[in-house]
Amino acid sequence: MHQFRYTDEDFERIRTLIYQTAGISLNPHKQHMVYSRLARRLRVREICSFSDYLDLIEDGDHQELEAFINALTTNLTSFFREPHHFSILARHLEEQARRRSTLSIWSCAASSGEEPYSIAMTVVELFNSFAPPVRIFASDIDTNALELASQGVYPIERINSLSPERMKRFFLRGEGRNSGFVRVKPELKKLITFCRKNLLDDDWGFSERFDSIFCRNVMIYFDKETQYRILKKFVPRLQPDGRFFAGHSENFHQATELLRLCGKTVYRPVVGC
Repeated sequence: MHQFRYTDEDFERIRTLIYQTAGISLNPHKQHMVYSRLARRLRVREICSFSDYLDLIEDGDHQELEAFINALTTNLTSFFREPHHFSILARHLEEQARRRSTLSIWSCAASSGEEPYSIAMTVVELFNSFAPPVRIFASDIDTNALELASQGVYPIERINSLSPERMKRFFLRGEGRNSGFVRVKPELKKLITFCRKNLLDDDWGFSERFDSIFCRNVMIYFDKETQYRILKKFVPRLQPDGRFFAGHSENFHQATELLRLCGKTVYRPVVGC
């Protein structure tokens, strides 16, 4: 039995609201998951029903809308997830560095930071420098996740998959009450600019073109129409020979005139699109 009143109609309102504000297409079978994730917000706001909670958001409480989006976004990630992507990235950047003096990368679903820090480590290793000719931007819609990312502090077991050399070069071990945690070294962290971006926004605020965009395991939460709309905005933000990195379960058959496959879940813009 639920602590808070929660009806099928409430769930449909939630599905509509998260789709309109974040583009996320919630599976109808996620009704119980949604309850468990949002119940905490009702406790915090001392609200007794989901209907009243949704009224609060729809009446213009922007702070609660942000908390609502944060609660329903998924932040499953790890360092060097899908490791082949980082080998491809290194080769691509090495080639592009011969043509351009400054390169740029966007991690558009940075979550708690493992992906952009993995990108930064790859870049440092490639150029053997903590001052590489590369700008890295990391964004997410979830402000809580971005705060964790910008802090760069993780339980030590999160870096167990890294080599001893990477652990030593890029992380500081906590001592005393911080024992059991690691912190990203400042010289690595400074390579990344963190910012909140909603992929549904018309203007992402970038004027430059990126050599690589990482948008992995994000599109699976959007329906095909929304995917296409977002991909159509991504392409002008890529260099003509740029790379678009997708998740292992994602494909864009509906957008072959925008992107073409050039590696395992790696795409490049179609010329002239």
